[in-house]
Amino acid sequence: MKKFFTEYRVIYADVDAMGVVYHSNYIDLFERGRAEFLRQIGYPYSELETIPVWLPCVAAHCVYKSPAKYDDLLEIASWPAKLAFATIRMEYEIRRKETGELLVAGYTEHAFTDDKLKPVKAKRVIPELYGLVKQITEENTA
Repeated sequence: MKKFFTEYRVIYADVDAMGVVYHSNYIDLFERGRAEFLRQIGYPYSELETIPVWLPCVAAHCVYKSPAKYDDLLEIASWPAKLAFATIRMEYEIRRKETGELLVAGYTEHAFTDDKLKPVKAKRVIPELYGLVKQITEENTA
């Protein structure tokens, strides 16, 4: 499976009164992973927005396995799991870098839209990106 990796070190602002990463911050970490995935394949969000193509989140799911704490170095794995004409599903795993322990797994689903949030067919509007993501998705499901 082809996954794309991003590192992140937990800061104090990420943790709650119990000293663990606050649950909703993992969704932010998913976004970091997704943004870096796009950058790593040559299509940073900033470039997509000039087209304009937006990727609003329409669903998110997160399963918490073990808590991350202040100063933990995390590794965020991101990969496209499903691609349709106007939607994409990204999956994620967040692990403690030093041990490889799985902390969180989940996914987000995004619509491809224009800057007025009207759905667009990705294959027509961004054919190169669509083709690349489709190839990665197919390789990962083969």
